[in-house]
Amino acid sequence: MIRAACGALGVALLGYGVALLLRGGQYVDVAIWLAGAVAVHDGFVAPLVLALGLLLTGLRARTTVRGALIVAGSLTVVALPVLLRPGSPNNPSVLPLDYPRNWLITLAAVAATAALLHLSRWVRGRRPVR
Repeated sequence: MIRAACGALGVALLGYGVALLLRGGQYVDVAIWLAGAVAVHDGFVAPLVLALGLLLTGLRARTTVRGALIVAGSLTVVALPVLLRPGSPNNPSVLPLDYPRNWLITLAAVAATAALLHLSRWVRGRRPVR
């Protein structure tokens, strides 16, 4: 059920992105960003997550940690363009937020969610079987 909902949400967001692109998007910039995202994912994030997953095989929470790492890596790939932007923009209304701080808050939320998920699984596992 959750997978289907996440898949439907992803398809809806993809459709929204295509609609925005068709209404006047910059095709070359989008193509470069998509190619860069694939390159960063396949060349950096996926190998890093796999290596960390191998290192975590002895942990009891390895499934939860792997999931959190995948989410954190994906969030990092999405946030990279604004995290690595050169200098401050000429227009102060462009990218006005503190993106590094917000990215760190998001990663902390992912870690907290993973910890709560593992804690809930641990509590359920300690209940007596009826």
